[in-house]
Amino acid sequence: MIAFSKVGVRQLIKWKEYSACQRIKYHSGAGVFGHRPRDINEADIPESLIVKRYENCRAQQLVNAYRTYGHLKASIDNVDYKNDKRLVKELDLTRYGLTPQDYVDLGLLYGYDGKQTAQQLVERLENIYCGNISYEFSYLETEAEREWFAQRIEASSDLIDNERRREILKELLHSQAWDKFLSVKFPTVKRYCGEGAESLPTFFSTLFGLTTAEGVQQVILGMAHRGKLNVLSGLLKCPPVKIFHKFTGKPEFPSEANAACDISTHLSASADITINNKTVRFSLLNNPSHLEAANPVSMGKTRSKQLKLKEGDYSEDGSSRMGDKVLNVQIHGDAAFTGQGINQETLMLSQAPHFDVGGSLHVVVNNQVGFTLPAERGRSCRYVTDLAKAISVPVIHVNGDHPELVVKATNIAFEYQRRFRKDVFIDYNCFRRWGHNELDDPTFTNPLLYKLIHSRKSIPDLYAARLVSEGLLNQDDVDKIFVDYTKYLQAQFESVNSYTPEVTYYQDQWAGTSPAPKAVETWDTGVNEELLKQVGIASVTAPNDFNVHSHLAKTHVRNRLNKISDGREIDWATAEALAFGSLLMEGRHVRLCGEDVGRGTFSHRHAMLVDQQTENIYVPLNHIHKDQKGFLEVVNSILSEEAVLGYEYGMAYDSPDNLCIWEAQFGDFYNGAQIIVDTYIASGEAKWVRSNGLVMLLPHGYDGAASEHSSCRLERFLQLTDSKETAPDGEDVCMHVVNPTTPAQYFHLLRRQVVRNYRKPLIVVAPKVLLRLADAVSPLSDFMPGTHFNPVIADTIADPLKVKRVILVSGKHYYELNKERIKENIEDVAILRVESLSPFPLHALQKELEKYSNARKYIWSQEEHRNMGAWTFVKPRFENLLGRKLIYAGRAEAATPAVGAGTLHRVEVEHVLKEPLYNIK
Repeated sequence: MIAFSKVGVRQLIKWKEYSACQRIKYHSGAGVFGHRPRDINEADIPESLIVKRYENCRAQQLVNAYRTYGHLKASIDNVDYKNDKRLVKELDLTRYGLTPQDYVDLGLLYGYDGKQTAQQLVERLENIYCGNISYEFSYLETEAEREWFAQRIEASSDLIDNERRREILKELLHSQAWDKFLSVKFPTVKRYCGEGAESLPTFFSTLFGLTTAEGVQQVILGMAHRGKLNVLSGLLKCPPVKIFHKFTGKPEFPSEANAACDISTHLSASADITINNKTVRFSLLNNPSHLEAANPVSMGKTRSKQLKLKEGDYSEDGSSRMGDKVLNVQIHGDAAFTGQGINQETLMLSQAPHFDVGGSLHVVVNNQVGFTLPAERGRSCRYVTDLAKAISVPVIHVNGDHPELVVKATNIAFEYQRRFRKDVFIDYNCFRRWGHNELDDPTFTNPLLYKLIHSRKSIPDLYAARLVSEGLLNQDDVDKIFVDYTKYLQAQFESVNSYTPEVTYYQDQWAGTSPAPKAVETWDTGVNEELLKQVGIASVTAPNDFNVHSHLAKTHVRNRLNKISDGREIDWATAEALAFGSLLMEGRHVRLCGEDVGRGTFSHRHAMLVDQQTENIYVPLNHIHKDQKGFLEVVNSILSEEAVLGYEYGMAYDSPDNLCIWEAQFGDFYNGAQIIVDTYIASGEAKWVRSNGLVMLLPHGYDGAASEHSSCRLERFLQLTDSKETAPDGEDVCMHVVNPTTPAQYFHLLRRQVVRNYRKPLIVVAPKVLLRLADAVSPLSDFMPGTHFNPVIADTIADPLKVKRVILVSGKHYYELNKERIKENIEDVAILRVESLSPFPLHALQKELEKYSNARKYIWSQEEHRNMGAWTFVKPRFENLLGRKLIYAGRAEAATPAVGAGTLHRVEVEHVLKEPLYNIK
């Protein structure tokens, strides 16, 4: 046997020790807060086995062929209506110079020994690799993984005792009874039942036992709708009456929650599963109808749990591994898994620094039809799981007609994940008895397939017949299981009218938070001067022997130290560092994620410094004070928007006490994650009563960079809010959308996000030009106690009595207008900066407008096109709530956010600058 004791062992390093992690190798380093590289060693193959393989090289080639190609001959399809011949030439022993009568050493297979004929070897290989379960693992990158997998498959029988077999049958029959009960009581409701996949609950029940025995504390599940209700009601302790209540059209939350609610197959649940006095909490997330969008969210929530438990990458002494206590499980649909790009993105996160969760356990529910689309038209690869090969993880194919093999597949998958802390896939082959949903007729498009499906027995009936034939129980026992569960369901059904939805929100780690108020609030988010200066100095301080880039030393470091010392002209990056550092010193973690965020797209942030001789990394804010409890995790992400944003939503979903930020490289690129914005960020709280404090930083501004580097599509976020046009807004709008114009405003927004006792997604229209604009600075006094975010910034230049025109503006456009006003000595114009758009700052605007009793015209000026930006959002609210007509000044309507020719851009700039100041009188 092979010794695998060192496989997957991490380096035991302390990230807080300067020698190990404060100076981090940028490309291949030892670790930093939130990332500890794995140290996976190769297996030690005994010399005797190497010799045996060499001496029996032809037979060894045959064994390798079955390990590599045996799956091509396996009977994993439990419908197989085309009955394709499975002739695999690579498995012909004559190819390797062998005849059936040749004697070979069976010791080439793990768990076997002695001499037998080549034909007997083939029979054993056929039984192992070509039955109703098969494997793909020969492409795994390390010999340790390949040898472990072969050894685990060949040397283990995975026998199941009779008691467990009875339990399996009970699970199957309960699933079948559930589906049949629903078909009678709710025949016109789409249920996305488990019929054809009734052995899927066997995966879960097996996982229950494995996780409790292993010491796992929490399992985070992401699952699409197929069979979800079977799992909820049968395994995760969701009362059937709750689902029946939902099917009758009633809400799943108490009335005081004011929830919009969601369909039944999007429900979530958490259950404590106890086996042998050991308990694991299983949490199934809400999911949208974008079937795979829940996957990165589930990973983000998993990692958030790991952060809280100080597991693996967050372990102070390196004594644990990612996944020791928290496991991520993802249940996919076949057509969606191969068809939706978010899955490739999510898999590419699986082993990336700061995203690794210690390996996820994947099950692809292989229905063999995507809605109406046959499998051969649904992808350009053989298997639905072929994406797994891109990240070098194994696949186990199993025929769903054989529940005991589902147990075996689950055992092997779980053991691999625990051993190597990598993802692993189970290709669960099944079928859908009634098509995409129960109201569909699949025979329109797949008549031959469904002729076979409708004529075959169900999986529970097949398994029951098998156990009856073996004398394990009789038919009366089978019928009693089915009848008893149906009676239980009937009793639950009869209590629907008396059922009261339970409170499932603002509990556990969210117990200290509450729903956002209907009024607008002001929170003091200032910090004392001493701490501000301590943080500011620490943010650019590195060890004496650390080789800071010469340009940064002369500019970034020196300038920040001077600004902190003078207490004047605090710029954007410094304000951000002050916000981060002050939160860290309060014991809150900050996670900053996105493409190139460490340096910053515009080379302004430099939250991490890179040694110019060794490429070690140093994160200064993690060394403000030796006793600090909060730390900054700088996450330079892969080039992905949808999966990464979903992941960060999952982090914030579970971390009300920490600040989670996702920054787009350019605000324009966020639309690659529009699904996450629509289905989670904008609507998640309304549908599921799940608060989320994620911050999105979206660099925006018209500076001649053309269509895809100018606009974060502010108008889309404003359209997604539930801000009212005819009534005042409160803090309870679904998203807060802001366009701050000073570093101090940005500082207060970041701190306010976690200081107040409620959480809302914060969409920040982030700057580009303002990062270095001399006028866009703040004095240190604007950061001190008693200061806060101002939803509207008043005009401090104009004489209110002389003002005849009030220009309202949001964002960097203010500085251009103000510069022109001062240059031309225009005295009859006041410029108000609308910093908060949602919630709409009604009271702040009322207060400011009252100053200008002689004003006759009110102008909204923006640099965006008329059909973009905030115009269509602000106009009805301003006119309805403030009773004044608002005039537009800005670019005309357009199909693209920005022009791509410099001459055209300059003409537009002149127009948006002069129209509000000169052309509207």
